[in-house]
Amino acid sequence: MKDRKAELERKSKETEIKAKLNIDGKGTTHIKTHIGILDHMLELFAFHGHFDLDLEVKKADFEIDIHHTNEDVGIVLGKIFKDALGEKQGIRRFGVGFAPMESTLGRTVMDISGRGYLKMQAGQHGVIWPTVTEQENYSMKHLEHFLESFAHGLGATVNIFIENPDEDLHTNLETVFKSLGLALDQATQIDPRRKGSIPSTKGIID
Repeated sequence: MKDRKAELERKSKETEIKAKLNIDGKGTTHIKTHIGILDHMLELFAFHGHFDLDLEVKKADFEIDIHHTNEDVGIVLGKIFKDALGEKQGIRRFGVGFAPMESTLGRTVMDISGRGYLKMQAGQHGVIWPTVTEQENYSMKHLEHFLESFAHGLGATVNIFIENPDEDLHTNLETVFKSLGLALDQATQIDPRRKGSIPSTKGIID
């Protein structure tokens, strides 16, 4: 099987980000976004997905806020997975991941379909973000922006549900990033029954 690796450097007026990925890795990481809680979550994501991931923010407009950096890291992460997957020959394409933390459960269901879309819901009655504390200036809204950027960068439909969301932001984030890593690991695995073919009736995923 061809190595599923990629390197990416993205520069804008707001950020400069470098990344290196091996999908078929061991979960080793070197993450430096300068957003401490995001660094930790990306380490969890890569560890549980068995992805080797180096990602460093070389420049950022933190004098304004963390919005652009958070969003652009999501874009870079999605794009580097898309680059490493190439034409997506033989992948399972669909993935499901569950990750509990105490009474909170994160569930991610995804389809690497070529169409970027995010649906995120917390609790049975939808959005509960106002009741969740912020941490290190990070919030549930930042999480949504990150995941939306990731989904569009990768070209994947991503549905995330947080059952029994906690008032503590860290708990919610852990269940999401762990379940995302598990789901993406499953979706990117090679299905021997596909024999290198593209998993779409159209014959292409773009």
